[in-house]
Amino acid sequence: MNEQMDIIRTATAHGASTSVTVRDSVIQLLRAFDMTTVFGNPGSTELPLYKNWPADFRYILGLQESVVVAMADGYAQATHKAAFVNLHSAAGVGHALGSIYTAYRNRTPLVITAGQQTRSMLPTDPFLFAESAAEFPKPYVKWSIEPARSQDVPAAIARAYYTAMQPPCGPTFVSIPADDWDQPGEYVSPRLLSFSIRPDPKLLASIAKALDDSRNPAFVVGPAIDRCRAWDLVVHLAERINASVWASPKSSRCSFPEDHPQFAGFLAAERSVIAADLSKHDVVLVLGAPAFSYHVETGGPFLAPETSLYQIVDDPELAAWAPGGTALVGSLDLSIADLLNLVQTPDRRSRHSRVAPPRIQASTAISVDYLMQTVAETRPANSIIVEEAPSSRSAMQRHLPICQSESFYATASGGLGFGLPAAVGVALAQRDRRTIALIGDGSSMYAIQALWTAAQCKLPMTIVLVRNGTYAALRGLGKRLGTQSLVGVDLPDIDFVALALGLGCEGIRVENGTDLRSALERAMQSASPSLVEVVVS
Repeated sequence: MNEQMDIIRTATAHGASTSVTVRDSVIQLLRAFDMTTVFGNPGSTELPLYKNWPADFRYILGLQESVVVAMADGYAQATHKAAFVNLHSAAGVGHALGSIYTAYRNRTPLVITAGQQTRSMLPTDPFLFAESAAEFPKPYVKWSIEPARSQDVPAAIARAYYTAMQPPCGPTFVSIPADDWDQPGEYVSPRLLSFSIRPDPKLLASIAKALDDSRNPAFVVGPAIDRCRAWDLVVHLAERINASVWASPKSSRCSFPEDHPQFAGFLAAERSVIAADLSKHDVVLVLGAPAFSYHVETGGPFLAPETSLYQIVDDPELAAWAPGGTALVGSLDLSIADLLNLVQTPDRRSRHSRVAPPRIQASTAISVDYLMQTVAETRPANSIIVEEAPSSRSAMQRHLPICQSESFYATASGGLGFGLPAAVGVALAQRDRRTIALIGDGSSMYAIQALWTAAQCKLPMTIVLVRNGTYAALRGLGKRLGTQSLVGVDLPDIDFVALALGLGCEGIRVENGTDLRSALERAMQSASPSLVEVVVS
């Protein structure tokens, strides 16, 4: 960034601002922010941005705007940097809203821009007019604006970047009239901002004392741990005090090795189940997690009365909404590092043991458990899992443990359409690692166009498509809620191999369990994207 600041200062010092356009200023600013990969699907109101497109920039084309935003989401998470997105006016933002919502829930930093009609035409309600453009994506952006003047566009993008990157991170939005890009502008020098918050030392000391005095402590870890690269710190802290470690409900990242003897399991998104699972612990410390996120109402207490609750989170909203206890807001890496310097090493007997599930033998029919076991046995050691197969997740958790940081991504929103394009974004960011997308057949059809981008970019990724022919998670929930007959849940007559081939990817269908291992081994070694459609029983 310092080199880019020097470039900007030199240009300004030589009086270049008199001939600089808004486009010039924004391009230079994006360079300074290391945002030279642009995700988009261009339209007429965006074309002026791409005039004299610089050779050092990379444009990633998505065939539909929800796919564009989800690809950028995966890329931003995998690079720990804000990604730049360009959408087509109100229509494109409308297509993308589901993915914007997911990015907001994922706490992913995105700078989303969209074209607007030329300023001179705005009073006439023109074709492609984005009415109240800055209001459209709310409330699922941290900040949004349509600048009042063309010369304000670069500063607006700078502010959008700083806001997106400030934890809790999230998407921001700037609407830009088409004729702004060629208007006179000035270079905007990037500023240095701190994105870290040191925790309150008194509150942290009280948490350390509670852990020292506890008989059977537990951690509930969530996505913020992996996002801020505090994985190793959490492992050290858990081992220091011999704490059990639970994963938060429906966690979108993995924040503790799932093969570790102190890993206790996955909390369900139900109040009564969470209270029961944590009832044996006298002290529960929540670390970077929405630990009390529920999917269905079960009633009952949030926690057992004898359980003391403490939280360390980087999101003030999580601190504000809690069923009780003490909450500390601060950067997770700094907080846990400070906590390690405060806690004592207790004389506490180990209560931990993990039992591996029994191995499943191949048979003609393919169970989801056997599929996940085989994926675990054929995947490269440093591969990345991107999952959106809701009905298969429990089998994945049993047979496919995530044991490395920054190796698992899923949606925090519950909305479908994230997994496949997010896997493309992750693969773009991590070409030296195999990206494996575990995708349900229903989920895949929300964003199947992502296969085309994967093929065009020749990404080393494997798509394992779980073919059960139905929205199985919905069917299971319906049975639980007493709905015996469901409509709109069956998915017959989709040829996923033909879709993959038509979009430029390799594809194979596997129906017999004896063929599964060899098919996955070939797909895991392919230098280009390869889809394996697995018919499960």
